[in-house]
Amino acid sequence: MNNTRTIALLIRHAQTDAVGAWLAGQAVDVSLNQCGRAQAERLRARLSALDLSAIYSSPLQRAIETAGPLARDRGLRVEPRMELVEVNFGEWTGERFDRLAADARWTRFNRYRSMADVPNGERAIDVQARVARVLEDVRLRHPNQTVALVSHADVIRLAVLHVAGAPLDFVHRVQISPASVTAVALYADSATLLYVNERDPLSPADTA
Repeated sequence: MNNTRTIALLIRHAQTDAVGAWLAGQAVDVSLNQCGRAQAERLRARLSALDLSAIYSSPLQRAIETAGPLARDRGLRVEPRMELVEVNFGEWTGERFDRLAADARWTRFNRYRSMADVPNGERAIDVQARVARVLEDVRLRHPNQTVALVSHADVIRLAVLHVAGAPLDFVHRVQISPASVTAVALYADSATLLYVNERDPLSPADTA
């Protein structure tokens, strides 16, 4: 039996001014705010005892800024991966959540993630497929190693559902807070959730 495994730490970027207020999506100029920068430093301290072999990140600024302290301590380079980028929310990008709540398409998207389309955007099943691809690539590149992957809430939720074999429509049953860590063990023929949404106890319990 092949017992080789890779531990993937799925880390949501830390706090920004957009969290809970407006849909940042793939906007490139969203940076961590003061709270988020503090969260990123506490994340570094929380994970300081772990021997990370690599740090991969969504190419978006808020994810790179979250990954930076983890890489700095270890002399590693943050390696951007497009598979970890936020969902392409198309026409909804930049909209405030209170305005989106009045859009029937947004309501459908959140009730039936498996079937609903994003106007000029990306379907959930396609997001899940790309995050599954990067997990498999990480497994092959890093046998018996621990790797950090910094991404976004919906991307990590879809990764969790993939590993759990759960329907896409269960996406909102998975809480992924800013600067939280979700751990997955990856094997040649299976994967196991080790824990979900391990969170900085000093940070706000954001539900966005």
